[in-house]
Amino acid sequence: MDRMNEPFAHDADLPWEPAGQGVLRKILTYRDDVMMVRVGFQAGAIGPAHSHPHIQCSLVESGVFDITISGRTERLVAGDSFTVPPDAVHGAVAIEAGILVDVFTPMRRDFLPA
Repeated sequence: MDRMNEPFAHDADLPWEPAGQGVLRKILTYRDDVMMVRVGFQAGAIGPAHSHPHIQCSLVESGVFDITISGRTERLVAGDSFTVPPDAVHGAVAIEAGILVDVFTPMRRDFLPA
């Protein structure tokens, strides 16, 4: 079923998919102009430095992360958040196992199955 523009998403019905060593991703809701994704990290897992043209806002749902954006690193814990401007190089290191909730605008078409 294509979930594009579907207003509701039930977490239990959504699959986790591999997104790197020790990292899983779950696409929650999306439409052309926005996408919400849950990303789970094992302790020590790394979200390698990368960039994309999307604006990204993220919430630390659980765990402890070192987040680097444009060369600046801060340690964030549950309840903290961050914003990544378009094309900024950014990455994450999970100090403790945890989950990030990422919101992208526009949506990340590259996250959808081919």
